[in-house]
Amino acid sequence: MASLCASALLCVLCVWDCVWASHTSHVDYGGVPLWIDRLLGEPSVMSLNDRLDPYRYQAYNPETCPHGCFCPIQWPTALYCDQRALTGVPAGLPEDTQYLFLQSNNITTLPSSVLAEATELRWLIVDQNQLQGDLLVGPVLQNHTELRYLFANHNRLSAVPRGLPAGLRQLRLAYNQISSIGADTFQGLQNLTVLLLQGNHLQTIQPKSFTGLLNLDLLDMGENRFKSVPTYLPSSVQQLYLSGNAFSELGESSFVGLERLKYLRLSRCGLQNPGVHPQAFNVSTLVELDLSYNRLIVTPMVPTSLQYLYLEANEIQEFKLSSFCPDEGSLSYSRMRILRMDGNKMSYSQLPLDWVYCLRVLQNIFI
Repeated sequence: MASLCASALLCVLCVWDCVWASHTSHVDYGGVPLWIDRLLGEPSVMSLNDRLDPYRYQAYNPETCPHGCFCPIQWPTALYCDQRALTGVPAGLPEDTQYLFLQSNNITTLPSSVLAEATELRWLIVDQNQLQGDLLVGPVLQNHTELRYLFANHNRLSAVPRGLPAGLRQLRLAYNQISSIGADTFQGLQNLTVLLLQGNHLQTIQPKSFTGLLNLDLLDMGENRFKSVPTYLPSSVQQLYLSGNAFSELGESSFVGLERLKYLRLSRCGLQNPGVHPQAFNVSTLVELDLSYNRLIVTPMVPTSLQYLYLEANEIQEFKLSSFCPDEGSLSYSRMRILRMDGNKMSYSQLPLDWVYCLRVLQNIFI
């Protein structure tokens, strides 16, 4: 019975967080959702402000709670210091603090003398503060060997923090003022799987910028200032997001070397057919391709392995069957499942008569 009650409570907490998340549009962790594992005892990352009576979740908590923070008894290793108009990290952090939520304050620096008190820190969220320049550089976090998640979205950082601990898994620096990445900046971060750099001022990538990222899975560099696809990207990347840049062309070798690439986003990049090489997307591992909101007038050539293609809101007037099935024969067909072409300049009646033989496993087409 106790186990059943615990499971029911777990479900209620998960549902509550999902419902609350839908009503907190101001919360942005870099555009990639956070998945909290309740079975590991991870606390809610949503703000407790206006959710629970402070006296309820602080009642009977034997731990000393730093001034300006909430210390819920449900999660004794979590400190909620968000949305408190703080100008600095509260002093007196408990040594066993694992989850430190400081988002939506006015913090300008992270002093190592204060953070050093939390030796077991695993999550550090400082989104929507006033962190500037390279104030994270140095010994601020390098001794926090248990740190796994660092979120500093929506600040004023001009450089990627250096000296980060080797165990870091996610680094979210979206919507800052980063204009370049130094050589070997990520050296030693072999466990990093998610890196968010969208909404910065990046223009080029140097040869050794991503050295050390051996297991990076998701890389988001959308909404920067790239004129062409950045080179020297980690070969381990499976999800590459480049939407919102201004690409003049996509060459034949734009994605060469990305041997594990599955999901590619290139929406709102101003792409036009003359500038897209026929072999630009010749990546056999590619599963999903987003080319929406560009200026394409003809369907581009894609690999037969592709399953999801988004071409909505372009200027497409011609549907080329060779874009999906370059070879003839009963064994040559596209694995396409979802094809979106709504918002273009053609209708369903303009599809070639034999398109069903090429797109034989298609589940949905939108025109």
